[in-house]
Amino acid sequence: MAKKRSVMSAGGGTGGGLTMTQQAAKFVGISVLAGAVMAGIALPAAGALGLAAKGSVEGFDEIPANLKRPPLSQKTSILDTEGDAIASVYSRDRTVVPIKDVSPYMRKAVIAIEDARFYEHGAVDLKGILRAVNKNAQDGGVSQGASTLTQQYVKNVFVEEAGDDPDKVAQATQQTIGRKIKELKYAIQVEEELGKKTILENYLNITFFGQQAYGVEAAAQRYFSKSAKDLELQEAALLAGIVQSPSRYDPVNDEQEATRRRNTVLQRMADLGDVTQTQADKAKKKPLGLDISKPRNGCITASSGSGFFCDYVREVFLQDPVFGKTKEARAKRWNQGGLTIRTTLDPQAQESVQDSIRDHVHQKDKVATAVTLVEPGSGKIRGMGQSRPYGFGDNETQINLSVDRKMGGSNYGFQVGSTFKPFTAAAALEQGRPTSQSYPSPNKMPYPSPVQTCDGTWANNGSETVQNETREEVGPYSLKEATAKSINTYFVAMIGDIGVCPVTTLAKNMGVQMGNGGALPQSPSVTLGSATIAPLSMANAYATFANSGTYCSPVAIDSVTDANGKDLDVPKSTCKKVMSAKTAKTMNALLRGVVEDGTGRQAGLDGRDSAGKTGTTDNRVAAWFVGYTPNMAGAVWVGSPGTKVPMENITIGGQYHPKVFGGGVPGPIWRDAMAGALSGKPAPGLPVAPISDGKPDRPDKPDDPGRGNGNGGSPWPDISLPPDLIGGIDGGFTNGGQDGPGGQRGRKKPH
Repeated sequence: MAKKRSVMSAGGGTGGGLTMTQQAAKFVGISVLAGAVMAGIALPAAGALGLAAKGSVEGFDEIPANLKRPPLSQKTSILDTEGDAIASVYSRDRTVVPIKDVSPYMRKAVIAIEDARFYEHGAVDLKGILRAVNKNAQDGGVSQGASTLTQQYVKNVFVEEAGDDPDKVAQATQQTIGRKIKELKYAIQVEEELGKKTILENYLNITFFGQQAYGVEAAAQRYFSKSAKDLELQEAALLAGIVQSPSRYDPVNDEQEATRRRNTVLQRMADLGDVTQTQADKAKKKPLGLDISKPRNGCITASSGSGFFCDYVREVFLQDPVFGKTKEARAKRWNQGGLTIRTTLDPQAQESVQDSIRDHVHQKDKVATAVTLVEPGSGKIRGMGQSRPYGFGDNETQINLSVDRKMGGSNYGFQVGSTFKPFTAAAALEQGRPTSQSYPSPNKMPYPSPVQTCDGTWANNGSETVQNETREEVGPYSLKEATAKSINTYFVAMIGDIGVCPVTTLAKNMGVQMGNGGALPQSPSVTLGSATIAPLSMANAYATFANSGTYCSPVAIDSVTDANGKDLDVPKSTCKKVMSAKTAKTMNALLRGVVEDGTGRQAGLDGRDSAGKTGTTDNRVAAWFVGYTPNMAGAVWVGSPGTKVPMENITIGGQYHPKVFGGGVPGPIWRDAMAGALSGKPAPGLPVAPISDGKPDRPDKPDDPGRGNGNGGSPWPDISLPPDLIGGIDGGFTNGGQDGPGGQRGRKKPH
């Protein structure tokens, strides 16, 4: 290798004691400015940087001394718990590699075609300038440039720093004397600080190779589906040739032009002695041999239907202060990339979620489903999917139906129906009510009034009534039977007895809030599921029962490492005791009864303890099953994410349903998703407390001939919900309902 010559020796002399930068400025003033103009670079008036008026040395010294070299933006890899890729996301597809991991052919090829005297000159190549001046004068245009590879690297740093701001990119690439002077000064600094090997390494990693590929590793993968270290001679020559004009020499769109350019590089390598003429001629005869790997950027490319979970991870990163104090800082860190994000997503659970969704709900159905699985005790999200795929086409969406609006979900969440009733039961148990607690529970009754709330009292000022699903459902009932059969009038009487505030406070402590981030409504109707809530919130709340009354906030990220392998802080689940262990065990017993003998029989798991609750809203615009085992909790919602679609006389997943119940459609989805997710995993029993049946005597005939399935035209939800929420994204308001006949069908075995 020829010894590197400094810019000082290129300029000659000591310059009368001038500093290196002043000598460089003289060089610029005498050689480069004139040479650049003669080389055909379009320059503005000479005063653009004040150089003509103030002198080249003074203007040169006004440029800041140090070149800021921001970390190169790279792709971020999002992985599941096994370390397998979920998706790659990036603002620029780049993977930085050390020079040792770049094929020697590639190193020689890019030097040969871009800067053959790279190892012989300093930051500026005077011979190159003169050669370009002469050649361009002969051609009457600009057929040759004079920038060294170091100067090109500096320009790319300017472009990288500009990011996606079009104005800044234009400034970084404008053909002006001011930009050229800055480029030259910083090239001198880079040559002194880094040395040739590092400059070449940096250049190969920063340069744009077309087809969204930044850096040689991404380019090798894009065009040949191989690593940069494995590039053969003809492949390296093709990539090196692209650099000068990625659009003109794009081998994907113009194979003939790309071949000519590749052969030019090969001949140049032979002329310089990098390869023999025989090697070059043999390589010229070879086809381009492209093996294109299409760009796969973003959550839309996520595997196993995990696009929505991927998007949730992105939202966590952009919103959690642990990744940066400001929104702008977090966004900059995300766009910079180079991260390896190990998530909580269990591939077995995720695959099971997607299989169950495909078996039960089709993409083109009038309604959709969303399924979320979480781990009790850790808050870790193990599975998340929905029947409308992540995308922009028909029956696709970018709205994550499992999460709150803040995290990319629907505007309000979805009415939860009777799946809210367990919060009322748990609040009553916390106040000392026994499981034998009995209420008259007629088939139809007016709302109790007044009822204590967190804000004062709620009063029934009209004819608001509540009704059970069928007219055969007439009390009195105990808590066990009312829970198993989902008796509306029982739970309205209970919340009227203990007050609304204990119920909503407990639910809030269990992570339950409206999907729009608002507080739960302060009216008795909340017990019947009038609130609109996201599936993730419901799954995580029910996990509290499985975790002996300790709530743990949901988390999606286990670890993050940066491009240098440094571990970053990540959000942690926060756990707090929100109810006694006795209350939790009692709820386990009550909700186990739902899947054993109640409305959720179709959700029951074979050979594994489970518990849960069904829910169906008014007009059947939403149906739910939320349940858990000791080691997994999950929520399933079925309904329309947009317009109200009453689920009567409807075909879902190829199966006709006269009426949809929480136990009849969401229940089997939950069962199959959970069975697959837990296959091969331990099957501990649920800790339960003994409960008293306490069945009171009931009349032989119903006390009201009403047909149920409605709220009797009740306007009571208006009392606590804002006008813009009435008839919200998931349909009209509910009196809770239950799953009656639908819950009594025979169970399919999990598959």
